[in-house]
Amino acid sequence: MSGVNEIRKTFLDYFRKEGHAAVASGPLVPRNDPTLMFTSAGMVQFKNLFTGVERRDYARATTAQKCLRAGGKHNDLDNVGYTARHHTFFEMLGNFSFGDYFKERAIELAWGLVTKHFDLPKDRLLVTVYIDDDEAYGLWKKIAGFSDDRIIRIASSDNFWAAGDTGPCGPCSEIFFDQGDKLAGGPPGSPDEDGDRFLEFWNLVFMQYDQVAPGERQPLPRPSIDTGMGLERISAILQGASSNYDIDLFKALIAAAVEATGVPAEGAARASHRVIADHLRASSFLVAEGVLPSNEGRGYVLRRIMRRAMRHAQLLGAAEPLMWRLVPALIREMGAAYPELVRAEGLISETLQLEEVRFRTTLARGLGLLDEASAGLGEGQSLAGETAFKLYDTYGFPLDLTQDALRARGVSVDVDGFNAAMARQKAEARAAWAGSGEAATETVWFPIRERVGATEFLGYGAEQADGQVVALLKDGAEVTTLSAGESGLLVANQTPFYGESGGQVGDVGVLSAPGVEAVVSDTQKKLGDVFVHTVEVREGSIAVGDGLTFTVDHERRRKVRGNHSATHLLHEALRLTLGDHVAQKGSLVAPDRLRFDFSHPKPISDSELERIEAIANGVVLQNAPVVTRVMGLEEARASGARALFGEKYGDEVRVVSMGRGADDATYSVELCGGTHVGATGEIGAITIVGESGVAAGVRRVEALTGEAARRHFETQNARVADVAALLKAPEAEIVERIETLLDERRKLERELVDARKKLAMGGGGADGADAVREVGGVKLFARAVEGIEMKDLKSLVDEAKKSLGSGVAAIVGVTSEGKAGVVVGVTADLTSRFNAVDLVRAASAALGGSGGGGRPDMAQAGGPEGARAAEALDAVAARLSAA
Repeated sequence: MSGVNEIRKTFLDYFRKEGHAAVASGPLVPRNDPTLMFTSAGMVQFKNLFTGVERRDYARATTAQKCLRAGGKHNDLDNVGYTARHHTFFEMLGNFSFGDYFKERAIELAWGLVTKHFDLPKDRLLVTVYIDDDEAYGLWKKIAGFSDDRIIRIASSDNFWAAGDTGPCGPCSEIFFDQGDKLAGGPPGSPDEDGDRFLEFWNLVFMQYDQVAPGERQPLPRPSIDTGMGLERISAILQGASSNYDIDLFKALIAAAVEATGVPAEGAARASHRVIADHLRASSFLVAEGVLPSNEGRGYVLRRIMRRAMRHAQLLGAAEPLMWRLVPALIREMGAAYPELVRAEGLISETLQLEEVRFRTTLARGLGLLDEASAGLGEGQSLAGETAFKLYDTYGFPLDLTQDALRARGVSVDVDGFNAAMARQKAEARAAWAGSGEAATETVWFPIRERVGATEFLGYGAEQADGQVVALLKDGAEVTTLSAGESGLLVANQTPFYGESGGQVGDVGVLSAPGVEAVVSDTQKKLGDVFVHTVEVREGSIAVGDGLTFTVDHERRRKVRGNHSATHLLHEALRLTLGDHVAQKGSLVAPDRLRFDFSHPKPISDSELERIEAIANGVVLQNAPVVTRVMGLEEARASGARALFGEKYGDEVRVVSMGRGADDATYSVELCGGTHVGATGEIGAITIVGESGVAAGVRRVEALTGEAARRHFETQNARVADVAALLKAPEAEIVERIETLLDERRKLERELVDARKKLAMGGGGADGADAVREVGGVKLFARAVEGIEMKDLKSLVDEAKKSLGSGVAAIVGVTSEGKAGVVVGVTADLTSRFNAVDLVRAASAALGGSGGGGRPDMAQAGGPEGARAAEALDAVAARLSAA
């Protein structure tokens, strides 16, 4: 038992047998903590359980949590690849007790796992406890039989966990493994504790206090346990590896990179291979959750991770994009434990490839500028912060890449100077992460949810139902009554009103009772299952505890249902037409329209749009029943149901199926909590009215259904009828008729141009002789014309030169706006005496212009004063006379 996957399974199975609920990893993008950019520890998804604002049906849990530390206060990015332990993405194994067992049982469970199941030698283990935690000290002596020198008291904050200045907190106990004297370093608490010999691999947090104020703590009524074990670290211990990068998982990823580049993971290349392997994991998991590279927020962190790896691929000499070619190796190693990687493989590969292609251009330009800027710097010196900022601000070369590129030469970057320069560019500086998680939760709803419970939604089968008012809010604060003329928010124990989520807008309608009427203008969902109605009381008053009749606006709901079902049909049609990489990135389901955002790297062609629309409408015409089932999440996924990556689902989910596809299989199967039609025929028709890009790698289609689609068709048909009437042709023939008219127009335009040319050249005479005069012994063809384009003036001058044999031709063309263009040509035998550029500049000056250019034998210019065309021609003649 030594492989990473087996170690993970052993941990989870052990705690499952000890009565813990095996909870799936929370997402990397946290939903319950607006202060975090990414999930950085196993306890994040349980934060509300620890603070008591949320309850679940278990008091013990175990997880293998996906974590990422590459932004915000948890940022290990710069160290990755150069140390034995640092990672961006890592897995944290943990067991948790929410007011159930405490220190003694936590230590018993930890000791049993590491010594009996992981079979670690007891004489190579030691632990730390917080300096005054005598209880933990005594328990380790009792349970593990440790001597005093194997239990080390630590006074620093390293052994006392706190979420912040106030709130739950408590002492820690860390478990260390002695890797042997072959490695440098001393035990924790010693002067050389930073060495690698004694490796901390498991931290047990005893959450027992509430920090109510600085210097004041109170015991928690329900003390809890939060532990975190680094999967990579314990794997290294069990596999006898002194570095996390030597465990089986990383060996496989590095081997794939070695095979792809032909460069062994030795010497200076070792760090590059490690960076690539680590960053491949982080990038792939983020993309699988719907994060895409961008210039702000989480997307910016992803881009930094990707581009740092791509920089190291370039250092290894990879001539073509490398990262995307390693995705299959990652999926072989981790796909079984994390099936989201398998589902998103196409999108991950395509995103990595496109980003690396873009980055190579930036990299080549930036490295050249960096080499030039740092040419005179030696080891121990630093690059000016202003220079580093210029590379970033002007050329898009990130600071961490500048630091990484200079690291091998022992050159640093003046980061303070860089930050000062950045501060002067406030607009760019504020592109960094500023705030909320995916949806900042208003704390007012937690106590309401705890007090009154979830709202039961009745709207799948009803549009009218009775409900009891359980909470009212006005101006953000709870109240007991809303009277006529007042507006506020209303929560009921049950409702048929759908709360906005999954792209579907919230319902509107009316609340009523004898002598009472209130209008609902919107419905939202808070904390996932508290339905909040925005109301205006029109008559009477509403008080907490009142019973009301809730009536949804039926017609609006009907239209919304049709549009929502249409998004499912379009989603599958997009996938069938464009490929399996298509994944939903967002949607809007409103009564009058729908839009659907999805992953796709390029615009959709007209022929593809036609096919998508045809496939979706084919299912509409089937009038197939829309079937909804409720099942377990894993069962739903096993059935092939598609989900929106990053969406939070409970243990039970609604699975919506509709239509018949190839081989009589179900056409569309998706996890969805929205409302839908009873049969696809109720949609009426689907017409796509727009396609556009909304972000890098994300496209959007907009469509109409039902009555809106019919009105759209009517408008289009009326326009066709109007065109047919204008053409005096049957509608079936209007395209041919328009093509004929366009051909005739082009022919007439050509004839008009030819006629104008002939007129310009012939003037009042048969051959244009009236335009020729002799100036200083040189023949000059000079004419002003109207309605001739500049390109045609040149051909006229060429004809004039031919007719002259020897001489100069000057033609001024006057536009309908009164402006002018002039072209002057000189025959080859005279170019040694006269330069067409000089002559045309004289003409341009007379026209109120300046300049002009061309060759000695042909030049052109222009001017704003076309009325002075004759003066321009005289200016050419005067220049000839003076020569």
